Amino acid sequence: MSTVKQKATLGAEVRRFVRAYHNGVLCSLSKRLAGHPFASVSPFVLDDAGNPVILISTLAEHTKNIDADPRVSLIVHPCAEDMLTADRVTLVGRAARLPDKGAFSERYLRYFPKAADYFSAHDFFFYRISVEHIRYIGGFGKIHWVLTQQYSPPPTEALVAAETDILTHMNADHRDNLRGYCRHLQGSDVTDVEMVGIDCDGFDVRADGKLMRFDVSDPIIDAQGARLALVNLAQKCRESP
Repeated sequence: MSTVKQKATLGAEVRRFVRAYHNGVLCSLSKRLAGHPFASVSPFVLDDAGNPVILISTLAEHTKNIDADPRVSLIVHPCAEDMLTADRVTLVGRAARLPDKGAFSERYLRYFPKAADYFSAHDFFFYRISVEHIRYIGGFGKIHWVLTQQYSPPPTEALVAAETDILTHMNADHRDNLRGYCRHLQGSDVTDVEMVGIDCDGFDVRADGKLMRFDVSDPIIDAQGARLALVNLAQKCRESP
């Protein structure tokens, strides 16, 4: 495998890892404490470019820090029994408030429906972390700085435009397939299922209240690609014992 191919594959691996989680530790530069690092827990959802979007209050300490100095980092790390041996990714960049609070709300609320109460509060806003540097630790001896162009997903404007229709169709007509994905690909028998998001790397399903991530082998760039990937997965599930 060529070096270029290796780097491209590593970037996709990092992006897929980040997509599997929706909570991280945000580190900003403290305004109150003269630039000391200030860490706080922060839920996030990726936008179509792979940048984390967070919903934060103007009253929060980290928001005051960001408004004074936008440089931040977000570490994405599973809550593993042995934290030092678990994979983790640190996304480093600059955070900026989205000008339109409603533009990202539909996608965010699909992942965090309990955040709906925050939208009635005038002091909550979305901030996007534009990723500039990426540090990936994938176990012993697998430590890399990953370039943003390697991490960035392919253009998916057509998929983004079709996402709501795809979700509506799957949730209205193919819940049995969603249950099959959970059963055969995640080993989990579930009752209540809902597809909440789809992107170039796969899709997310809320199954009995828990988010489950499903990766696909080939990038999805439009509605036709989504249909093909979902049909192929359903066929594999039907053929599995």
